[in-house]
Amino acid sequence: MRVLDHGRPIPSLQEIPLARREFLKGAASLGALALLPSFILACQQETEPAPAELPPEFEFKSELPEPRKTSDVSIEETLLKRRSIRSYTGEALTLQEVSQVLWAAQGTTSLRGFRTAPSAGATYPLETYIVVGDVEGLGEGVYRYKTRGHKLVQVLEGDYRPQLTRASLGWYFVEGGAVYIVFTAIYRRTSVTASDEGKKYVHMEVGHAAQNVYLQAVSLGLGTVVIGGFSSDRAREILKLPESETPLYFMPVGRMRG
Repeated sequence: MRVLDHGRPIPSLQEIPLARREFLKGAASLGALALLPSFILACQQETEPAPAELPPEFEFKSELPEPRKTSDVSIEETLLKRRSIRSYTGEALTLQEVSQVLWAAQGTTSLRGFRTAPSAGATYPLETYIVVGDVEGLGEGVYRYKTRGHKLVQVLEGDYRPQLTRASLGWYFVEGGAVYIVFTAIYRRTSVTASDEGKKYVHMEVGHAAQNVYLQAVSLGLGTVVIGGFSSDRAREILKLPESETPLYFMPVGRMRG
């Protein structure tokens, strides 16, 4: 019998009955297996390939204005006034408004990397893009939102709003938004720990993010609508997205008529 420094006797492994030894070995194996998905996920997140971007010599980065954290509009009022808006004036948005909407969608809210929308296991499978047509101080193009650092990285030049509108399945009347917010999913970020169930969690998450955009738009006096009825393959082709990313939603955002 082995004795610890503080004098408490601990039986040796040989003195433990065989059945109990087998049970303890099995429990240790299960514990190791339980930790394996987290280890795989951590390794994967370190090696996750970034979405395709312009070559460095053409890459344009834009720091966004700091988003505000308070306003004169209550959460109750935004919930009351939230509507799907399909007609816009075509007027330009300010860079501050763009900053606020993107932060509401997927902004970082803590040093630990937590965001404005919840995520299953904090795996954050969503990527957020903005298709810019009319924004003061920001050129036309497609930009990827980098939540850490709160900035934009341009991935395409030019106005891709008309093409994206035509990718929707008959919803051509939704036009005039100054920008389109596009949410894509990298399913394997979540599925590595949840198998096929991961897709369900990703689809819940994009709904959380979209609602944030709706409510932030209301507080800014803007309008938006969720569009899910579009060809994912066509949208991926238009936006030059990698195969690992699946477009889920796009949301025109603009100033409302009337």
